Amino acid sequence: MRFRHGLVVGKFYPPHAGHHHLIDTAAGACERLTVVVAASTVETIPLALRTAWLREAHPQPHVEIVPVVDDAPIDYDSDEIWAMHMAAFREGLALGRGRGVEPPPVDAVFSSEDYGPELARRLSAVHVPVDPPRRRFPVSGTAVRRDPAGCWRWLSPPVRAHLARRVVVLGAESSGTTTLARALAAHYAARGGVWAATRWVPEYGRTYCEEKLALARRTDPSLWIGDLSWRSEEFTLIAERHLALEEAAARSGSPLLVCDTDALATCLWHERYVGSWPSQVEALHERAPHHLWILTDIDGVPFEQDGWRDGREIRSSMNRRFREELERRDLPHIVVSGPHEERMAAAVRAIDALLAKGWTFADPLGPASGASG
Repeated sequence: MRFRHGLVVGKFYPPHAGHHHLIDTAAGACERLTVVVAASTVETIPLALRTAWLREAHPQPHVEIVPVVDDAPIDYDSDEIWAMHMAAFREGLALGRGRGVEPPPVDAVFSSEDYGPELARRLSAVHVPVDPPRRRFPVSGTAVRRDPAGCWRWLSPPVRAHLARRVVVLGAESSGTTTLARALAAHYAARGGVWAATRWVPEYGRTYCEEKLALARRTDPSLWIGDLSWRSEEFTLIAERHLALEEAAARSGSPLLVCDTDALATCLWHERYVGSWPSQVEALHERAPHHLWILTDIDGVPFEQDGWRDGREIRSSMNRRFREELERRDLPHIVVSGPHEERMAAAVRAIDALLAKGWTFADPLGPASGASG
């Protein structure tokens, strides 16, 4: 049977495979489908973000994803509370009129929750249950919030990118950042299971420098890295592209992402080469969702001049600047020094401690709040 206008209501806190199955099932049975994302203001994943994730996952032209705030408490036996929820849901239905055409009344409510039949009755619609025992996708919003890593397989790429713990390895030139970043990713990937997909993001700035020099040498083959001049907007571009690489890796990786440098490091290199602090790159640093910084001290790492580096004296001054900025900003960080094995052991301890803290979500107002988890 095909319905004219279906309705799905949920918290999607956060969205998971069961939610996507519910929406796709409803979309396949309806000429038009409205999905109301009903969030309370106490929850810690922004409503706009959940809405964007669902719109990305469900781009069908006849599916409308609309956000509403639903701060009503839970009491399925109270007509007054039901009226408050229904007001929020009807607001969502009104917001779904974006095509300029009055939508037909809801004639089917799709849900996997116990409240579904009552919601359908109040809309004079048919209730269509979709896998209430959750046999096909044995997951719930509560389970995801309790253990995101354990539910990783049920999460879509943008949700994974949001939840991944991002660790930055940064430091002065020839201080072992790339070696450590690559080794950390391999260490956690070797744990297997969900961690097998652990990835690391190489420093995009190095790639940019190589491309810049290659282009300059088309005109003058004798040029080397120290002959190049730099503009502020180049550092902004480097930071933007590095963040884009991070996002792509986080979408397809494990609950841990290791990043070789970040926008803060790019700010410091801008200071080194341009002589000022870049506000645009700073803004990118503030936006980036990083959770731990590992500074590779120059102690224990002999300086190696590979033709791309400033020199031994600059390495020392930059090492100080990295430490100063991490401390001044009170960013969660550790400093690793000595032989590689000691650096690895210290870094693994810090990352394990970060992962052991888990994720923190504010509790929703109730077990369902008139929504499907």
